[in-house]
Amino acid sequence: MSRVSLSLALWLLLSLHSILSRPESTKQPCETCKKLVQRFHKGLEDTAKKNFGGGNTAWEEKTLSKYETSEIRLVEIVENLCDSSDFECNHMVEEHEEHLEIWWFKMKRKHSDLLKWLCIETIEVCCPPGTYGPDCFACLGGSERPCHGNGFCSGDGTRSGDGSCRCKVEYSGEFCLECADGYYSTDRNDTHAFCTACHVACKTCTGATNNDCNECKEGWMKNDEDACSDVDECAAEEPPCKDNEYCLNSDGSYACKVCHQACKACTGESNNDCKECNQGWTKTDEETCTDVDECAVEETPCKDHEYCSNSEGSYACKDINECNVGGKVCLKENEECFNTPGSYKCTCSEGFEDKDGECVQKETDGVQDKVEETLLTEPAETNNKHEDL
Repeated sequence: MSRVSLSLALWLLLSLHSILSRPESTKQPCETCKKLVQRFHKGLEDTAKKNFGGGNTAWEEKTLSKYETSEIRLVEIVENLCDSSDFECNHMVEEHEEHLEIWWFKMKRKHSDLLKWLCIETIEVCCPPGTYGPDCFACLGGSERPCHGNGFCSGDGTRSGDGSCRCKVEYSGEFCLECADGYYSTDRNDTHAFCTACHVACKTCTGATNNDCNECKEGWMKNDEDACSDVDECAAEEPPCKDNEYCLNSDGSYACKVCHQACKACTGESNNDCKECNQGWTKTDEETCTDVDECAVEETPCKDHEYCSNSEGSYACKDINECNVGGKVCLKENEECFNTPGSYKCTCSEGFEDKDGECVQKETDGVQDKVEETLLTEPAETNNKHEDL
């Protein structure tokens, strides 16, 4: 076994766990081979000037000629062809390492194109551009201009696919020589076609303007001059929008926009465009819907213990905090006011309790007082005991 083979074996063993843990991939073998060749060329670049730059030109030239085609250089390149997690690449290198050695030592000068020699001619996972399938047949339209340059050949450059055309958006037909709906032909012969977009109003057309429409798109209709013109959906007898929306027309379409909050129905976006005001709003002399201040009426809508708070189109009744109306509400000493829904209550402050209608300071625990008194008055016991010697 050569040094290249030994090095590859060691490298593959180190990445075996990662490789085996990878799920099976659907990556095309041709794609893997192309990537492998790209990494090989990158390796050639990275190793082109390795171990040089010492100043001894004659020695460098002599050493370079040996290293340039050496097995050592090949090993260094091959070790970096694949990421450890790339199963397809590692498998391909393992399977075809001998082919890489043959090309490096015997075929490189005669066959400088590694992609062509390895991927197309030797391991046969790719095809030349413009061809497809196991036998590399020419794509529809020919291998020089697959799909006449207006589409993409199925399996192009690989050993898969059926050679059929997937046309670009402007084109249609088996050979991508017809114009798709919304496009018209500006140049056409047996092998070339060029299609240009119709006017926005046309579904199909023969030219660039809305007078050249064969058929109008939805939202457009033929006028007296036989041109496709915009349909104003907003002018229909029954408008397409809801009562609290207004209709905004656009070329070939329309949009429904929500009215201003003041409007029950409207013709535009502001409170000047209301047909009818919402509840809580009223029309002014300028035909503008403005907020009704329910709190300013002679008879307030709130209860006696509430105050009225106005908002746009509405109001709210909020509880009056009697503790903050001004002046002292709770008159006893050491007494505090607490607000309650619709009323308030007076309670003794913290550290005080109600006794016979008065807030007096709470008494401390008698047992605790006695303990504290004992600790303060009882003399400390001294320890005079000692051991006889």
